Amino acid sequence: QVQLVESGGGLVEPGGSLRLSCAASGFTSRLYSIGWFRRAPGKNREGVSCSNGGGGSTYYTRSVKGRFSISRDNVKNTVFLQMNSLKPEDTGVYYCAKADSGYGCYEWGFRPDEYDDWGQGTQVTVSS
Repeated sequence: QVQLVESGGGLVEPGGSLRLSCAASGFTSRLYSIGWFRRAPGKNREGVSCSNGGGGSTYYTRSVKGRFSISRDNVKNTVFLQMNSLKPEDTGVYYCAKADSGYGCYEWGFRPDEYDDWGQGTQVTVSS
């Protein structure tokens, strides 16, 4: 059974950092694209970052480029999202999701409909 469990969210002041973890089970995460999405209060879900399987392409939405970094620990079957220089507009529930292939992360972004398994989300609040 495929399962994705996010952790690492919390309350942080502007300029602070958090590292989100997405622990995968029931499949070998290094073979699949993994995406991070977020939903801010009152806004639509947004794709934040993704990574193709096998150490392939990565993508960051413009608003987080240079501040967020996606990485994988294939031994632990876990994908991370390191978030630095956090801003209040980064507030939201962050979800990780598994794509239906290892190539679901494109130069221009990624499509939620290609991601078939989702975690329950972790809350990130950036506030002073």
